Amino acid sequence: MTTPEHKTMPTHPRHLSSVTAWDMETDVVVAGFGGAGACAAIEAHDNGAAVMIFELASDSGGSTKLSSAEIYMGAGTRVQQACGIEDSVEDMFRFLMASNGPIADEAKVRAYCEGSVEHFDWLTKTLGVPYKDSVYPHRAIMALTDDCLLYTGSEKAWPFAQTAQPAPRGHNLQVEGDNGGALFAKILKENVEKRGIGVHFEARALTLITDDEGAVHGLVVRIDQQERLVRARRGVVLCCGGFVMNESMLRKHAPMLLGATQPIGNPGDTGSGILMGQGAGGSAINMHEGFVSVPYYPPASLTNGIFVNAQGQRFINEDCYHGRVGYYCLQQPGQRVFLVASASDFGDYPQGSYLNAQFAGTAEESVAELENELQLPAGSLQQTVAYYNAHATQAEDPLFHKSPEWLKPLELPLAAVDCSPGRGAFYPFFTLGGLDTRVSGEVLTPEGEVIRGLYAAGRTACGVPRTAAGYCSGISVGDASFSGRQAGRSAATRD
Repeated sequence: MTTPEHKTMPTHPRHLSSVTAWDMETDVVVAGFGGAGACAAIEAHDNGAAVMIFELASDSGGSTKLSSAEIYMGAGTRVQQACGIEDSVEDMFRFLMASNGPIADEAKVRAYCEGSVEHFDWLTKTLGVPYKDSVYPHRAIMALTDDCLLYTGSEKAWPFAQTAQPAPRGHNLQVEGDNGGALFAKILKENVEKRGIGVHFEARALTLITDDEGAVHGLVVRIDQQERLVRARRGVVLCCGGFVMNESMLRKHAPMLLGATQPIGNPGDTGSGILMGQGAGGSAINMHEGFVSVPYYPPASLTNGIFVNAQGQRFINEDCYHGRVGYYCLQQPGQRVFLVASASDFGDYPQGSYLNAQFAGTAEESVAELENELQLPAGSLQQTVAYYNAHATQAEDPLFHKSPEWLKPLELPLAAVDCSPGRGAFYPFFTLGGLDTRVSGEVLTPEGEVIRGLYAAGRTACGVPRTAAGYCSGISVGDASFSGRQAGRSAATRD
């Protein structure tokens, strides 16, 4: 136990030479008991290592517990096969590579796709996560039934449907309502307890302990207002979440996300794990990117509408995933965005929507009437709607290639809701940047060298999901659980 004269900072690791005695000692130290940390600890234990978890909250779960916990898996899982869904490693790989664009990590995407069926089997057979062999066929943000498979990305939308054969890969736990995260966290905690893995709650990871060569030997944690030195004989795995709750880091690295309205995560998502990794020489990448959503469905019928910006112009195919739409909404000039649709397509919008956007205008007699109410340039919305309707009548969308399933002319009466960022619409967001790691979870320096004894997973690392423009629901929990396993196994089996 130590009481340093100066405040311990995550970016200033403690030097090994200053350690005169260890307060605790184990093979693998895991910082964080969310989805990534739990899976890292379980995998490390099952590969023969003694493991300790240190969690700053008073219970497990982290941001995973707060999520719906769909897990993005494919390439022929048991549920896909039982439901007659054809999927392959290559289709899943092509889609994820295309959807993440030039910032995709090919090695991580390849490993994730090739390991997807095995990961599903590990979740179900080793951990006991329940999935029903059924499909939820509706266009929805989440399945509120206990059905399993649903489309959770833009797989069926242009341009991705032209790149890879679409398949539903969102695996919803067999539980009704938005309760998947709580159930998944409970199952993970039970598996940790069953293995006798040591867990310390209300234990804040402060900084790493390194030697002259930069290798990591342990972790400084604060428990009961006292700093404790924990030796990690094989490695430290940082699973401390992202930095969505750290406004100064957001302003520095991801100012675009500040146009969104609601940070999604737990209070511990302050970037501490990323900062600790940087302090030990690790490289942080993709820090400007994050997930952002504009949840304009349900009702699914609003997909028949069109999004327009301050110039009265469309900018997206409205049948794609709500995160992709949110990404483009934040980037529109003038920061004005409206969803325009036939009044009949709003259905039960006031009662059933997550969007919370207020009605900004209606039109009974002409598009010009709505254009005027929205204060759009004269003739702009009229031209947009006329062009859209002329082609929708032919089941065509030459500008953005919306699927014919969602193409129909906009008919009076019309209504519009104000989806402009900062004007009341719900724009949830979280970060996607983090420490640069190998598939194994080993943290890398800016030169690409491995920091011996240091691993990261989940949103502390930069994993498979890289941008809201190609995000799929379930890819973060999928990546957290998958990358946690890789990091835990690597740490446990380190020479």
